Amino acid sequence: MEENLEEQHSELPLSETEATSTNEPITEQETENMEVHHHTHPGHEKKTWKDYFWEFLMLFLAVFCGFLAEYQLEHKIERERAGELAKNFYDELKNDSIMAQLKVQNRIKQETALKDLVHYYKDSSLTHVSKKFALDFEFGISFRTPSQFEPRTIMLEQLKNSGSLRYFKNEELQTLIGDVTVCIKNIYDRQALETQVRMQYLNPIIMQQYDYEFDGIMKKRGKNIFEAIGQYEKSNETIPYHINGVEKLDRQATINILNFYEGNVVSSTRVNFIQKYIEINAALLKLLRKEYHIND
Repeated sequence: MEENLEEQHSELPLSETEATSTNEPITEQETENMEVHHHTHPGHEKKTWKDYFWEFLMLFLAVFCGFLAEYQLEHKIERERAGELAKNFYDELKNDSIMAQLKVQNRIKQETALKDLVHYYKDSSLTHVSKKFALDFEFGISFRTPSQFEPRTIMLEQLKNSGSLRYFKNEELQTLIGDVTVCIKNIYDRQALETQVRMQYLNPIIMQQYDYEFDGIMKKRGKNIFEAIGQYEKSNETIPYHINGVEKLDRQATINILNFYEGNVVSSTRVNFIQKYIEINAALLKLLRKEYHIND
């Protein structure tokens, strides 16, 4: 029976400890297997050029997509900013357009008054003048502000000085903005010349001939003498008007001054400068409506 137990025991597999504790020598093949098993670790496999290429491509795509997203955001902000500026600029131009048309009407009225005064000085009595003469003297010679056009350039100056013109990508729009800037400068220069002519030639006529009693009556009727004269024009009332210094008055000299002022100054400014501004202003308004979908 003891022999049978020894035989069964010898048939059981040896544990790792028992196997290593035996005196049997380890073969060369077993040593190689153990070395290979020892050095094989996940994550330490050698990368091929394809692996590096795909890693680079993924990194590149991530950076490129981020760049595109930032570019689109910046582009969107610029479009919104351009729309804001365009709307404010449009409102300013529209107000100036209305004002320019009003000034043109006042200048035409002034030109007509100056022409009528020329005819009156030629062959009419200056001792007893008509109501129309008094009105023509006021509109033609005395009034200056109703014909002076001073465009508002707050937005225009902001666009130029802040560099915001870069938001307007349309080349035609940029060209028109440059043109309207030149027009405004020319108008101011021209009106400065008008002021010089008035001071040198018209003011002496006013000082010598104007009826200041009539002026005082008009000023008592309202804060704005221009409005008071307009109301007087529409009324059936007639207030006496007396030209001062009739005995010393040089008709021909007065006629020459009035002809020069009407034809070479007032009319010329309207036709050659203010009208040019009105045309460019209209083109700008039209283009802004089209580019930025602005509704009146």
